Amino acid sequence: MSERVRAGALAAAAVLLAGAMAGCTTGEGPGSSGGGGERGAPQQQAPTGQAAALPAALTGQRPEWRACPKPEGGERPGGEWTCASVKVPLDYKNPGGETIGVALIRQEAKDKDRRIGSLLFNFGGPGASGVELLPQFADGYGKLGTRYDLVGFDPRGVAGSSGVRCRDDEELAAAEASVDLTPDTEAETTAFLRDGADFGKDCAARNGTLIPHLTTSNTARDLDLIRHVLGDRKLNYFGISYGTQLGGTYAHLFPKNVGRTVLDAVVDPTADSVAHARHQTTGFQRALDNYLASTGEDAKAGTARVAGLLKRIDREPLPTSSGRDVTDSLALTGIAQALYAESLWPKLTGALEEAERDGTGDKLLELADWYNNRDGSGHYSTQAHSQRVISCADSSRRPTTGEVKALLPEFRRISPVFGDFLAWDLAGWCADWPVKGEAAHPAASAPGAAPILVVGTTGDPATPYEGAQKMAAELGPGVGVLVTNKGEGHGAYGSSSCVTGTVDDYLLDGKVPANGTTCSS
Repeated sequence: MSERVRAGALAAAAVLLAGAMAGCTTGEGPGSSGGGGERGAPQQQAPTGQAAALPAALTGQRPEWRACPKPEGGERPGGEWTCASVKVPLDYKNPGGETIGVALIRQEAKDKDRRIGSLLFNFGGPGASGVELLPQFADGYGKLGTRYDLVGFDPRGVAGSSGVRCRDDEELAAAEASVDLTPDTEAETTAFLRDGADFGKDCAARNGTLIPHLTTSNTARDLDLIRHVLGDRKLNYFGISYGTQLGGTYAHLFPKNVGRTVLDAVVDPTADSVAHARHQTTGFQRALDNYLASTGEDAKAGTARVAGLLKRIDREPLPTSSGRDVTDSLALTGIAQALYAESLWPKLTGALEEAERDGTGDKLLELADWYNNRDGSGHYSTQAHSQRVISCADSSRRPTTGEVKALLPEFRRISPVFGDFLAWDLAGWCADWPVKGEAAHPAASAPGAAPILVVGTTGDPATPYEGAQKMAAELGPGVGVLVTNKGEGHGAYGSSSCVTGTVDDYLLDGKVPANGTTCSS
């Protein structure tokens, strides 16, 4: 588990599998169309808002759609899916220099006569592969697929788009088994910090020329070039989790090119790394409280029980049938995974019962492996690598070990379960990172942009509801349109029929809901 916004991909999967809920109230009355997303002829000039004019070799590209290759760790998409690649500048300050390829996947709109244009998706992470995930989740977006070409992409540095890998599977497994993510001795602290610094060195050694350019702002510039070569006058976009940070960054850089845009499970654009960690500590404890209440257990007593279990596991890891021990770090990762969606809460109950009753950790390990993108053969996806590289390229706020130690009492008060985990991550995540971060936090102000739907869920653990409020305000009056989902989990589309209907009405018919619309799950 990491402090950075994580598992947008899982959130999307969990949301789509959760089933629809009901209940919707609005604030000020119906809104009107304003986003727009009409298809326009490809422009011959550089896309609007780029840092420098792009050469015709880039702006004149036309994707060559072909049968898709099999993605790493996934199944070859069948049916009507086709794949292509678009060249983008490695360095937008030198747009005529070296290029990298951005992998795309597309399912064409089923109703060609009423086609609106392309709808691009980002499922979060950062580091989630849209090429792999969109076909898996596309049934949940079926109504949108009638009038949009559904388009997924691998952001730069991810999977098929020059995906970074910093360590091999054996090195990852060894660190997972030996490094305590909640160090409580000097020796554990030294090992934890050394591993963080070594990870950065490993990334630089294997991907050195790429790392400085794997920022969210550069991915937003890639999005605008992709929009251009796809032939869309405006970017129609659906971002989940980290995808909301990308969407907000795009809107800030290219406000005039914003089409119909939805941000679900929203990152607070005003928060630096410390504030994000504080938010997530609050969010995961809130979700744990809600889970415990659902079982009839007092939240305070239940939290103490879980914290006590983790302390026992720290002293004596849980054995499993696979021969791998579940450390307290893996146990806490598994607990966090189960809080991403209410549909996973029964799995958490079973995992905790197994650990407490039987003293074994198979179910906690299953959840932790799901979170860590480790398959049954011990192979890890590149998502964790990409996530870290992108996050550290973005963030210039890197607390020292001394600062983290000073924060520990506050974080422990917020959450006796997650406080140490998320505070210590601040010290280890970008420790001695080889590249300076771009900014303390992203910019999201987008004056003049079309209305953007900002969907926040009150029980979201990873991107707490307050982030949606901040994003809507930062985007600006008339741009950020807040939709509140009173419910649990990371992401609302697909789990709330009210949210799903509101989003569909906006994306398909341009109907902008009233700012302050509230849905009850």
